[in-house]
Amino acid sequence: MLSERLLKDGRTLCIRNAMGQDAEAVLAFVHRVASESDFLTFGPGEFELTLAQERAFLDSLLVRSNEVYLLGLIDSELVATISFAGGSRPRVRHLGEFGMSVRQQDWGCGIGRMMLETLIAWARSGDVVKKINLRVRTDNARAIALYESLGFSRECTLRGAIRIHETYFDNHLMTLWV
Repeated sequence: MLSERLLKDGRTLCIRNAMGQDAEAVLAFVHRVASESDFLTFGPGEFELTLAQERAFLDSLLVRSNEVYLLGLIDSELVATISFAGGSRPRVRHLGEFGMSVRQQDWGCGIGRMMLETLIAWARSGDVVKKINLRVRTDNARAIALYESLGFSRECTLRGAIRIHETYFDNHLMTLWV
């Protein structure tokens, strides 16, 4: 998958599938964004895959019909990721959940919307994925507004789903049928 999109500020975002050769850049990106936001499901030092494990993971996704890992690049620099993991058993292969990260200095440029639109288009282009799920902290108003603008709806609230130090946060489960 390759897509080029023009950002609000005139830069070009290239969206493509991640491959094993991207493992080092992906790990560096994940470690960076972990310290930029408490809205992620992981914090600094909590993502512990080795380079070899990440490389093998990214290569394995290239052959799965209900999983994908996309990179968003500006001038060959990784600025965003979005990954979707579908169910492994026949009864749940039609649904899965995504996670997305955008580099903090690029928030507000439309990158998250473009990454998610690309993921939705990928899901609609196949015949396996029918339902996209996500979990978002209930206090992440910007993200919730983005998801709702793309047709996602809230299914439920998961109380105390995230714990940072000794503080608990609720998550909404939101879904989109494709």
